[in-house]
Amino acid sequence: MRGHVPTRESIEANRFLRPVAHRILAPSLWRFTRRSVPRGVALGLFTGILFPFAHMPLAAVTALPVRANVPVAVGTTLLHNPITTVPLFWGAYEIGHWVLRLDRDVPGAPIARNVQANASWLHWLVSHGGPATIVGLVILAIALAILGYVATSFVWRLRIARKWRARAHRHGATRTI
Repeated sequence: MRGHVPTRESIEANRFLRPVAHRILAPSLWRFTRRSVPRGVALGLFTGILFPFAHMPLAAVTALPVRANVPVAVGTTLLHNPITTVPLFWGAYEIGHWVLRLDRDVPGAPIARNVQANASWLHWLVSHGGPATIVGLVILAIALAILGYVATSFVWRLRIARKWRARAHRHGATRTI
C-alpha cells in the first residue's frame, strides 16, 4: 500500500501540482489537532452526503481553505458508500417529503393526485421525488456535519482529559515514592 501513496517529493515534483504544492503540503493540513480534525469530519460528512460522485477529491480541495485535516476529510466521505447509499437517499427523501409537505393541498390539484392522474414515473421524479430528495440531502448533510463536528470535538476533549489525568496520576505516584 505504501507504494501507491504519493510521497511529499512526488507531489512537489508533479508538474500539475507544482503551483499549489506549497499550499497542499502545508503541515497544518496533515496534523491531527483539536481544531483540524473536527473540521475534517464535518467537511467529509458534508461533501460525502451532498455530492455522491467525486466526493473525495472535492473534500480534499475544500479542506485547503477551511484548514481542515485532509486525511480525515477524505476518509470521512466514506460514510457514503454502496452499502449506505440506499438508506441515505431514502432518509433524505423522507426528510424532504416531510419538510416540503408534498401531500398538502397545492393551489390547483395536490401533487399526489396529479402524479396518479399522469401515472408517469418521470413526472413523479421531477415533481415529487427529486425536490424532496435534494432538500433532504441538504438538510441531512448540514445536520450530520454539525453533529460530526460536535461529537468529534467532545471525543477529542475526553481523550485529552484522560491523558492529563493519567499524566497527573503518574507524576503524583512517582513523587510519593
